[in-house]
Amino acid sequence: MDEDLNALTREQLLEEVKRLRAGIRAHRDSSEHELCWHHPDLWRLLPEPLDPRIAVPAWPQFLRGCIRYRQSLDEQLPDAPRITEEFDE
Repeated sequence: MDEDLNALTREQLLEEVKRLRAGIRAHRDSSEHELCWHHPDLWRLLPEPLDPRIAVPAWPQFLRGCIRYRQSLDEQLPDAPRITEEFDE
């Protein structure tokens, strides 16, 4: 899957590492309502094509997953600042 890396020069590998780090940092630095979104830009950092056909849970399962995700943030980041702003498109 990663055979393309074997043909890259040292300089090209360094550029690839920098590109991947920038994408990871952008995702890491997501905050507030951005944490809930689909992140195809992160997945597009990989060389293989992105399959646009994703499986989406039905609403009840989706909402339970959102609640569980939010609970995990309380467990992992209990002192993180809380916001009261509503999502605004």
